[in-house]
Amino acid sequence: MSLVLDAAAQDLLFREARTANTFSDEPVTEEQVQAIYDLVKFGPTAFNQTPLRITLVRSPEARERLVKHMAQGNQAKTAAAPLVAILSVDNEFHEELPQLLPHFPQAKDAFFAERPVREQSALVNGALQAAYFIIGVRAAGLAAGPMTGLDFAGLQKEFLDGDHTPLMVVNIGKPGEDAWFPRSPRLEFDQVITTV
Repeated sequence: MSLVLDAAAQDLLFREARTANTFSDEPVTEEQVQAIYDLVKFGPTAFNQTPLRITLVRSPEARERLVKHMAQGNQAKTAAAPLVAILSVDNEFHEELPQLLPHFPQAKDAFFAERPVREQSALVNGALQAAYFIIGVRAAGLAAGPMTGLDFAGLQKEFLDGDHTPLMVVNIGKPGEDAWFPRSPRLEFDQVITTV
């Protein structure tokens, strides 16, 4: 193998990892979520920006409010998952750049003074951070069920504000019975990689 990561870790993070559609009743603890974040916060982004925001939906009342914004096929599993996270981006992330990029604090105004530029950068880098988050959930031995089948405008109005844009909702927990759909095909190396 050309990879440094051992085969068991590769399986845990990629080959055997799946999007769960059912979950066990085992709770996801604050300590697990803290450990996941403490790992994935090191993933690289442009200008070390950190636009991703994670809203943990734990209370029954908040779960009920969330489920009504999910597509019909995502409602039951969102209602039953031990933990649900709303992943969004903060379009005012540039305010943190002097702290996160101390060697270049002027990046805040030099590159991100305009809101449309910030929104585009937040979406790209927030999506990158969301992918790290999903890998972190897997590294914790949990399954992640990321979903974009939802009413984004309704979700934003219900849980966020005008400075935050929703990216996805992620169900998190130990897989339950019949958790997996059959694995869908993937593109092969030669279909994706081009050398110039």
